[in-house]
Amino acid sequence: MFLKSKLIILLLGIFLIVAGIVYLSRDRNIPKVIDNLTDNPNLNLEDEGGLESSQHPLSIEALRSGEYPGSDIVIEQTLEPGSNYKRYIASYKSEGLKIYGLLTVPSTGSGPWPAIVFNHGYIPPTQYQTTERYVAYVDGFARNGYVVFKPDYRGHGNSEGEPTGAYGSSGYTIDVLNAVSSLKRLKNPENQTSLSRAESRDSGRLVDSSRIGMWGHSLGGYVTLRSMVISKDIKAGVIWAGVVGSYEDLLNNWRRRNTSPPPGIPTGARRWRQELQEKFGTPEQNPEFWNSISANSYLTDISGPLQLHHGTADASVPIEFSQKLETQLKEAKKVVEFYSYSGDNHNLSNNFSLAMRRSVEFFDKYLKNGPAPS
Repeated sequence: MFLKSKLIILLLGIFLIVAGIVYLSRDRNIPKVIDNLTDNPNLNLEDEGGLESSQHPLSIEALRSGEYPGSDIVIEQTLEPGSNYKRYIASYKSEGLKIYGLLTVPSTGSGPWPAIVFNHGYIPPTQYQTTERYVAYVDGFARNGYVVFKPDYRGHGNSEGEPTGAYGSSGYTIDVLNAVSSLKRLKNPENQTSLSRAESRDSGRLVDSSRIGMWGHSLGGYVTLRSMVISKDIKAGVIWAGVVGSYEDLLNNWRRRNTSPPPGIPTGARRWRQELQEKFGTPEQNPEFWNSISANSYLTDISGPLQLHHGTADASVPIEFSQKLETQLKEAKKVVEFYSYSGDNHNLSNNFSLAMRRSVEFFDKYLKNGPAPS
């Protein structure tokens, strides 16, 4: 009985030793696994369901993998016509949101016409109205034989959704990409039923889908550049005073003189610099992440020629952004034109007619006339 008790004690001791070795070995491996996961700033252990995708929603690759089907364009209101074109307030869908915009269509001929998606700059969303601002800009393209579509962006004017801001959210870029797809489906606005008849979608289109360009001012320039490295559907682009620096430039080389936050944008959207750096580190600490969300890192894939305009006295966006982008595009062996305007401001007020003429000529060369660039 005594020997049997000693044997039991011995076996129990061996079991405890083996169990301890296994336990300690497992503990030593766990920190290594967690360190490997948390060292990657694109991974989030707090999300329900485990790790999130390694592609941040702002990344170019994530946006390229998205779908932007757009929708039929609905004419909401017929406006007073322009000199040789018709004007409408129209709407389309983007991520289920109803987005409004200004649409112009040439009043002579039957199309299909080349089209320009017009990306406006920052205007306080609560003050924004579809038919105000950029009137002369839209007219400059519309009277030269282009369909022009100026999306309002989500949360602007009557458009549904939150105005998320452009730099910490992809919402505005997604709205614009859906506008491109919607333009491809545009039918004669004088016959609203033809805009929504699925059986006739392959005939009577007003827009030549192989000749869609994009124009952007300031914030709209940021959206334009991103769209052109995401989608091959945009055959040429023109940017005035664009926020076209890399994210590293936006963080380190862009400080507006007016330090008050822009009105009409939710507080969280204003803090994109702080929030992204808190989560992913600085560009020096984590260049891979910051490069992944910068359109400038993908210029070899830009979808067409680009023309840049910038005033030397621009107090809102530094001219160095456009100068650097020109250099980067040339290094990538892409077609680029750059015009600087001595002493001119953010809106190129002193050289508006010249800049508009150059813009129209650029679109005529690369969009309207001859084969559209691949």
